[in-house]
Amino acid sequence: MSITIKDVDHVANLARLTLSDEEKTTFADQLNAILKYAEKLNELDTDNVEPTSHVLPITNVLREDETRPSWPIEDVMRNAPDEEDGQFRVPAVLE
Repeated sequence: MSITIKDVDHVANLARLTLSDEEKTTFADQLNAILKYAEKLNELDTDNVEPTSHVLPITNVLREDETRPSWPIEDVMRNAPDEEDGQFRVPAVLE
């Protein structure tokens, strides 16, 4: 695949950019160089490489979930600036 000046012009138009002819040529050359460099990845033999989501073997560092009793509602409501019917009362956000 090769990037043409017409492709650069199309992308510039989508981005609402005005490019000179020299800039279009420069960007086309630069983009083609990037694609040529990326094509080198196709030369690699990846047949025996397992797909991974991360290059390092990372394990979950979080603790296991464990069920435990909740705090008594009276203790929780002692920290509430305002409460009503066993619930935190907060200022209205919507009118």
